[in-house]
Amino acid sequence: MSEFWLISAPGDKENLQALERMNHVTSKSNLSRNTKFAIPDFKVGTLDSLVGLSDELGKLDTFAESLIKRMAQSVVEVMEDSKGKVHENLLANGGLKEKMKCLKIDLPSFVTHFEWDMAKYPAKQPLMNVVDTLAKQLAQIETDLKSRTAAYSVLKTNLENLEKKSTGNLFTRTLSDIVSKEDFVLDSEYLTTLLVIVPKSSYAQWQKTYESLSDMVVPRSTKLIAEDNEAGLFTVTLFRKVTEDFKVKAKENKFIVREFYYDENEIKREREEMTRLLSDKKQQYGPLLRWLKVNFSEAFIAWIHIKALRVFVESVLRYGLPVNFQAVLLQPQKKSATKRLREVLNSVFRHLDEVAAASLLDASVEIPGLQLSNQDYFPYVYFHIDLSLLD
Repeated sequence: MSEFWLISAPGDKENLQALERMNHVTSKSNLSRNTKFAIPDFKVGTLDSLVGLSDELGKLDTFAESLIKRMAQSVVEVMEDSKGKVHENLLANGGLKEKMKCLKIDLPSFVTHFEWDMAKYPAKQPLMNVVDTLAKQLAQIETDLKSRTAAYSVLKTNLENLEKKSTGNLFTRTLSDIVSKEDFVLDSEYLTTLLVIVPKSSYAQWQKTYESLSDMVVPRSTKLIAEDNEAGLFTVTLFRKVTEDFKVKAKENKFIVREFYYDENEIKREREEMTRLLSDKKQQYGPLLRWLKVNFSEAFIAWIHIKALRVFVESVLRYGLPVNFQAVLLQPQKKSATKRLREVLNSVFRHLDEVAAASLLDASVEIPGLQLSNQDYFPYVYFHIDLSLLD
């Protein structure tokens, strides 16, 4: 599962024993895989400041999760032709043991081996400064994400529109990649060449009747130059002055004259535009994907640091001073075990808050359509980490 429960309990002897009991029961029953979650000794400040910080961190947590989900989706959209390799590009970098700092690692491994990045977020600073650094970093990433993806999206949309014009039926698609100069009588004061769409079932009728649909049609001037599933595109040459009459007669026979004027410069411009857009998209693809990979990693790492800060702040507010608590990361082994895992936690830590534990005895039953939020209250500090970023 890509789900984690980040909890904490007081660090006194009684609660450390409770944590040991929890580890024993969950391991024996294969409910979860548990690891200690290291959090530095931060400067606490006043309890009033922690209350304000708790609210700020809650908002920042939601924003960070939303941002990394949007970035993951952007990777999907950019890698439209290689969607099976998306997860290979959603990795975290650094923050592990020193010898692994240069390695790209999968997200669950980063979470389970989390270490606070002292260089980027010095723990000796006031907590508000650390939170402010994280908030500014994420805000800058979001600003860059919007501008970079917007430019790529406009380019992609323009290219898709041009490609659609090249893949429709003969009634709607562009003809610049079908016709050639040789198909038309050009620069004639008296003659012109029309393009006529003829249903496949009417080819024989067209060949028999096109010369007599109006006066002044050049005999044997028709040629089939393209086909789709339903019709063919024929040329026919006639005198300019009978063009309108020919169109009317053709329509009466279910032959549709496709309005088209052969302009070599316009056709060249359209082809060059397609080439330019393809080239621009190719040029932007690599740099954009690299930026997304690097900054997804940065945003994800920042998000897990925010989770660590939330555990610290809530533990101090819940368990009081001096700071003394133990944080543990639980990874439920399967979805069907989450109810039982919650019951074990509530039983082991019931003594921390008898009223909350009692009210949760039946609340752990999963009800379809009911989503538990990070604000749910348990006898212990609890935060949820869901790595299903593309669901």
